[in-house]
Amino acid sequence: MTIQFPRDAAPFIATSRDILRSHGIELTIGSNFEEYSEIIRTERTVQNLGAPFDYKKQELNKADAFWLIGRNRFGDLIHSQAAKKIHLADDNLATHLMSNFQKFPPPLPGVDLENSRFRATPGAHRIKGNVVYHGEVWMHPEEGTYRGTGLSTVLARTGLLEIMRRWNPDFIYGFMLRQVAFKGFSERMGYFHNEPGALYWQVAGREDPIEAFLTWLSDEDAKFLLDIPVEDLVKRAA
Repeated sequence: MTIQFPRDAAPFIATSRDILRSHGIELTIGSNFEEYSEIIRTERTVQNLGAPFDYKKQELNKADAFWLIGRNRFGDLIHSQAAKKIHLADDNLATHLMSNFQKFPPPLPGVDLENSRFRATPGAHRIKGNVVYHGEVWMHPEEGTYRGTGLSTVLARTGLLEIMRRWNPDFIYGFMLRQVAFKGFSERMGYFHNEPGALYWQVAGREDPIEAFLTWLSDEDAKFLLDIPVEDLVKRAA
């Protein structure tokens, strides 16, 4: 199915390609999650592979899931993200997550799934139909080269465009740790809706639980977002 945005996706694709190339970044998109797992294990050592995209734990196939990575001109991994369809049947996301939230833990050791909890937010009750989970978002921590340049905006929207082109979902959602959301990363990612208190993870060695926001977009939100020019959000490389 071809997705028709208010102004077609071609300008966004062309501009994004130019921006990424000006920074020496090349993207790869794939669906072999055994390959992705090895890339993450050997090259993204600061953040473990997330359980939702672990091929040893989840059924991940070409029709329902993909990953996206970015490398710099030296071949170093500087970005990752992944997405997969969530089969809700006739449920909404709130009902689905009541018995499935344990499948979306933070990539940390010592998570106590039994004593963690999900609280259905207003958006979780609205999200239903054709739904996609978007996660694994990571950006190389080097300030001034990758972070703080606006590149995360272009990369995130590239992933959202790929989601829309593949599946044309009714909703896209993910989870974001509170401290990351408070830094404005959800806005840079382009997520319109950010609802606190969705998940509380108990982690061994931590007195207080880790809070995660539910962050989401409707199809209308995504199409509106992808129609906004990205040129002014990114500092061009010299």
